[in-house]
Amino acid sequence: MKSLRETLTERVVIVDGAMGTMLQAQNPTLDDFQGHEGCNEILNVSRPEMVKEVHRSYLKVGVDGIETNTFGANYGNLAEYGIEERIYELAFAGAKLAREACDEFSSSGPKWVFGSIGPGTKLPTLGHASYSKLRDAYEECARGLIDGGADALLVETSQDLLQTKAAINGCRKALESSGKDLLLIAQVTVETTGTMLLGSEIGAALTALEPLGIDVIGLNCATGPAEMSEHLRQLSKSSDALISCMPNAGLPVLQDGGAYYPLSPIELAQSLKTFVLDYGLSIIGGCCGTTPDHLAEVVKLFKDENNPISLKKHREQIHDPGASSLYQHTSFRQQNAYMAIGERTNANGSKAFREALLEQNWQECLEIGKEQIREGAHMLDLCVDYVGRDGVADMSILAELFATSSTLPIVLDS
Repeated sequence: MKSLRETLTERVVIVDGAMGTMLQAQNPTLDDFQGHEGCNEILNVSRPEMVKEVHRSYLKVGVDGIETNTFGANYGNLAEYGIEERIYELAFAGAKLAREACDEFSSSGPKWVFGSIGPGTKLPTLGHASYSKLRDAYEECARGLIDGGADALLVETSQDLLQTKAAINGCRKALESSGKDLLLIAQVTVETTGTMLLGSEIGAALTALEPLGIDVIGLNCATGPAEMSEHLRQLSKSSDALISCMPNAGLPVLQDGGAYYPLSPIELAQSLKTFVLDYGLSIIGGCCGTTPDHLAEVVKLFKDENNPISLKKHREQIHDPGASSLYQHTSFRQQNAYMAIGERTNANGSKAFREALLEQNWQECLEIGKEQIREGAHMLDLCVDYVGRDGVADMSILAELFATSSTLPIVLDS
């Protein structure tokens, strides 16, 4: 039987749709949540059949893979309930349930488990939690998913590039410890503004994440397929990784009783068909508002023997080496100029910067950097080395300040 990695070299793999709304439709009680209302991951241990029923509803329509009910099995979400020590337990239980459901349907071909790793509610770039704390918690989640039988680790709905890095590197540590070679997927969420929540454009996301050794990069959540097209085009032409897409069923419309997602099953299927043909996607599925009916239409369209659109498509890449800030990609090769690194934010080369550093006037240090941006610098050199100063403390403060308040990549200089 071919592995998931082998299958992706030959054809498109179809994954399921929304999990949370399907669970809520079964009206779990406060007792089902063990008193932690709204914590869907608790249902993995308190109501396993409820979770399996969602998995089966997608497997029945013919999807190739299902996501685990572990989107919130992370520090940010579980800490809000005071149960962050249960990350591994709930991740393991979620993967085990998905594995068992897949095994029930394996007679029709291999079925794969995608271990869902959501962003949580703590964004390290905004100082909600430290990078190391989040990375270690994501490692716990990934260990549970691996031990429970996942075939892939899916870091999804990413809103903060530093949070995404923490999740990917946590997954890497867990994979190294396990000795297994699972597919590692990173999916970012681009808002209707055209950027991720913290302002990162898709080029910045690709430049920051692809060097971490991910197998697949893609988009999910926030919007429907119409709003994703240009970002997928950029990933398709710029990335060596495989591409995935799991859109919402359109942009939500607020109605009495909650959000309504207007995209019909056939509209979702046709959009994904276009993306596969135009951009060479390898993994497709749905996110918020997508149901088994939506995925049934996708399966019908892609597995029609008279319409072999699921065969793997060749992509032509145009490489643009560069660096990334939180916000944007900067090409190393500039079209009409040399690449200029502004060096006035260097305590050994700029008297004004050194004096601001000695006075701990951090805003003045930042203003010197911003002045270089206005003058056309492409990157900023940052050096705080000066006799008598605590360079580690100074760099911690200024690197964080420059990362969030400057649009340019930072060259750390020592």
